[in-house]
Amino acid sequence: MSRMSDSRRKGRRRTDLPRLPQGTGEKAVLAGAPPPTREPLASPPHAHAGRPSARSTRELEAELAERTADVQRVKAEYDNYRKRVQRDRLAVREAALANVLRGLLPVLDAIARARELGEVRGGFQLVAEALEDELSALGLESFGEPGEGFDPTLHEALIHAHSTEVDRPTCSEILAAGYRIGDRLLRPAYVRVIEPPTPAGGR
Repeated sequence: MSRMSDSRRKGRRRTDLPRLPQGTGEKAVLAGAPPPTREPLASPPHAHAGRPSARSTRELEAELAERTADVQRVKAEYDNYRKRVQRDRLAVREAALANVLRGLLPVLDAIARARELGEVRGGFQLVAEALEDELSALGLESFGEPGEGFDPTLHEALIHAHSTEVDRPTCSEILAAGYRIGDRLLRPAYVRVIEPPTPAGGR
């Protein structure tokens, strides 16, 4: 009888124990600590954030306008720099080419004198024409024609004369052709100039 009572008491002790909640430790329950509870997840900072104020919008627009102006200014400076570099590169190329062509002008003068004497023929004529064609392709241009008005920026007068047949200074003879490449003057044309007679009493 006593053994049955003891077994019943032991059975009650085992069954009387409270059931442990899933995920908690046995020691915490036995010590009387309440089972852990899950805290609600914190809402993200922007969850309850309202729309930006009108002041914030104005500040953003002002900053955007400032940054846009900075970009436009940098682009303009770069475009100017690129154009300046391109212009300088062309100027250097033109100056180098002008120096080479200027050294060949005596050769062209010799060919022109030989042509006036009728000595440019045969193989020499072929060489002279090929040289003139190549120099022309490089941009070399000759100028100076009898009868054109005298221009001190393009002509250099070596001989002066007066004539009633003209009413202004005129190039009556081209002693040596002038040469230029683009807007660069390599050599003025050497000319003979005739001018109207000086009025009586004039100096």
